[in-house]
Amino acid sequence: MTDEKKFWIGFNLVRGIGAVRFQQIQSYFGDLSIAWQAPIEAFEEIGLPKRALKNFSALRSEIDLDRLYQSITESDVTVLILLDEAYPALLKEIDQAPPVIYVKGALTPADDFAVAMVGTRRVTAYGQQVARDTSTYLAGHGLTIVSGMARGVDALAHQHALQAGGRTIAVLGCGVDVVYPPEHRKLAEAIAENGAIISDYPMGTQPEGINFPPRNRIISGLSLATIVVEAGERSGALITADFAVEQGRDVFAVPGNVFSPASRGTNRLIQKGAYAMVSPQDVLDVLDLTQVEDYKDARRALPADTTEAKILQVMDYEPIHVDEICHEVDLPVEKVSAALTMMELKGMVQHVGGMRYAAIREMTRK
Repeated sequence: MTDEKKFWIGFNLVRGIGAVRFQQIQSYFGDLSIAWQAPIEAFEEIGLPKRALKNFSALRSEIDLDRLYQSITESDVTVLILLDEAYPALLKEIDQAPPVIYVKGALTPADDFAVAMVGTRRVTAYGQQVARDTSTYLAGHGLTIVSGMARGVDALAHQHALQAGGRTIAVLGCGVDVVYPPEHRKLAEAIAENGAIISDYPMGTQPEGINFPPRNRIISGLSLATIVVEAGERSGALITADFAVEQGRDVFAVPGNVFSPASRGTNRLIQKGAYAMVSPQDVLDVLDLTQVEDYKDARRALPADTTEAKILQVMDYEPIHVDEICHEVDLPVEKVSAALTMMELKGMVQHVGGMRYAAIREMTRK
């Protein structure tokens, strides 16, 4: 997968090749390593725009994919592609899911229970209180808070989720190695330590205005629902709400003073059918997540796929070496190791040292 992943990163660098073009290329060539070596004429056959062709041709002649991939891994950034089991399940469900995402920090199965909180940068005292109370309450009930690390509501959502001891995810409109706005450097460090910073933009990408609306689809895509705290009539938070609706996710809006410009967007959302959030408990009730920890416990007890199921069948209370597990399930060591890492995070197995693992008693299938 490592060798294949570098080609995904390569195509992700090409301006003019987004999720749709990416899918076209993958479908046509079947393998991105083949596509990377293919003549330009082959790309013309699938209708790649001339500008994208020019960009690809120039990039391919200049870049060393092996060196690039090594530099990314050495910077403690994880690259996830759509083929990875660790790619966020909720995000994978949306149309035009980003083929490549860069992750600073760590995603965990707990992040399947996430809600987005977004709103204006010019947040009022009322909005500050709502953002603080809502983020604190939902994080305290086991939900991961997703936002964009912008000034205003976004920053408050992250900060209070962390203060409540919860997890939070920031989705950037720049590379994960670029802090924007710059005054949020300490916040970014805290998020990476207690959640994840995510972007589908390549490392080193600087923040530009055109980057932010597209990244909003990732904020809503990672979330079961989107909460808009305050938003003017042209707020970017409304773009996130629109993406949530397109993705079939619920939208909550905080009602506000009809004379306040900061509440015009949220009040309009309610007029259009969004849930009026008058208490954070409303979110848990509508999503039927009043017992989030019980849901998580049930999820931990079940294998996520056939690989986990096979491994669980051969596990016992006595430690077993990873080589023996590979032999028993007839799978390559890299696939088994990746599955064991996820199973350990889920509390299904424990690593006892020396590449040996044991089943946790209540999780055994024997």
